[in-house]
Amino acid sequence: MITDIPTVDLDFTEQPPIPEAGIQRATELMRSGRLFRYGETESGELDVAKLEERFADTLGRRYCVALNSCGASLAVALKATGVGPGDRVLMNAFTLAPVPGAIAHVGAEPIFVGIDENYTIDIEDLAAAAGRSGATVLLLSHMRGHIGDMLEIMAAARTLGLRVIEDCAHTMGASWADQPTGTFGTVGCFSTQTFKHINSGEGGLLVTDDEDIAAKAILLSGSYILYGQHGAAPSDEVFERHRFVMPNFSMRMSALAAAVALPQLDELTERTVRWNTRYAELALLLGRDPRIELPTRPFEEQFVASSLQFRVPSLNADTIEDWLDLAAEHGVPVKWFGRPQPVGFTSRFDHWRYTSEQSLHRTQEILATLCDLRIPLGMTEKHVAQIGEVLHKTLDVVNRRPLGVDS
Repeated sequence: MITDIPTVDLDFTEQPPIPEAGIQRATELMRSGRLFRYGETESGELDVAKLEERFADTLGRRYCVALNSCGASLAVALKATGVGPGDRVLMNAFTLAPVPGAIAHVGAEPIFVGIDENYTIDIEDLAAAAGRSGATVLLLSHMRGHIGDMLEIMAAARTLGLRVIEDCAHTMGASWADQPTGTFGTVGCFSTQTFKHINSGEGGLLVTDDEDIAAKAILLSGSYILYGQHGAAPSDEVFERHRFVMPNFSMRMSALAAAVALPQLDELTERTVRWNTRYAELALLLGRDPRIELPTRPFEEQFVASSLQFRVPSLNADTIEDWLDLAAEHGVPVKWFGRPQPVGFTSRFDHWRYTSEQSLHRTQEILATLCDLRIPLGMTEKHVAQIGEVLHKTLDVVNRRPLGVDS
C-alpha cells in the first residue's frame, strides 16, 4: 500500500435495505408458511400476480411472467418463441454467462456477434453472422446497461428476418428515445437478482405482447393448470392451444421474492437519479485522464448506470493486472474482462468452451483492456473523488514501475 494514495472506505457490494413494506409482507408470508405462488383450495398468495400485473403496466406490455431468475426467463423466452435443439441463436459476444447458458438450456447453439467501441452490438457483424449461420433469432443483451441504437438494430433485424429477444438484466427503468428497453423485441427479460436495479435475491421478469408466447412462458415456468392465478396473462382459450404440449420447467418465482421486489418498483426512479449522478461524476473525473477511454453515450440512450465501464488501451495485460491489484489494495475493486481465466461473475465468450470456437478479433481487442466498476447506491460524492484519485495515482505508479517489480 502506498501512503500518499487514499484508501476508499466503501463496500462496493452493499445493497440498500428492503423497503419496510416488503419486509412486513415477507414476514407475514413466513408466518403463514405460504411461500408458493399457487394455491389449490383458494387463489393462493397473490404477491407474484401483483408484481406481474404492475410490471406489465409499468412497461406498457400486455403480459408479464415472473420466473426464478433472468437466465430462466431467457431460456423460457427462447423455448416459447420456438427455439429448440440444433437451432442457432445470435447473441452479443460481450455479455455474461447466463445468456449463452440460456441458449444451451434449450439445446441451441450460440453464435457470437462482435461489439463496437461503445460496447454495443456491431450491426455490420450482425448481418454477417446472420448470413453465415442461418439464425432467425437474436438474443440482444444490453450488457452492463449499454443500449445500442435500437431503431437501427430493429431495422436490421427486420431486414435479416430476425426475431429479437431482449436481455434487459442491466436496463430496468432504461429507455432508448423514450421507449423502454424490453419493448422493442418480441420478448423482454429483466432481472431482480441482487446487484441489479431491484433486489429480491434472485428473480426474473418476462414481458411480451404476444399472447401465445405469454401462455407458453407461463406453462413453461411451471404453472401446472393454475395459470388463472397469474396477474397479466392471456385468456384460458389461449392456454388450451398449448397446455398439453408445453413442458413444466419449474422456474416460477416464489411469493417471498415477489413480496420483496414489489415495493422496490416505487424506488426505481429515485435510484436511477442517484446512480446516474454518481456515474456522471465518475465519468467526468476519469475522462480527464487521457490514458482512460470512456464509451460515448448518445442522447437517445436513457440509461440506468449501476456500473461504469472503461478501457485503458495503452496498458498490456501484466500492467493492467498490477494496476488493478494496487487499486484493490486501496479499496477500489475493478473487474477486468481481459483476464485469461474467468473470475467471480466475470467471463467472456472465449471462456465458454461448451460453445463452438469463434474468432472475433476486434471484440477480443476491446475486451482485452475493458474494466468494470460497480456503483453502489451508498457511493457519495466524496467516495467518487477518492476513487478517481486512487485510479489516477495507481495508474501513475504502474506506468513508472518496471515490469515485475512489486511496490
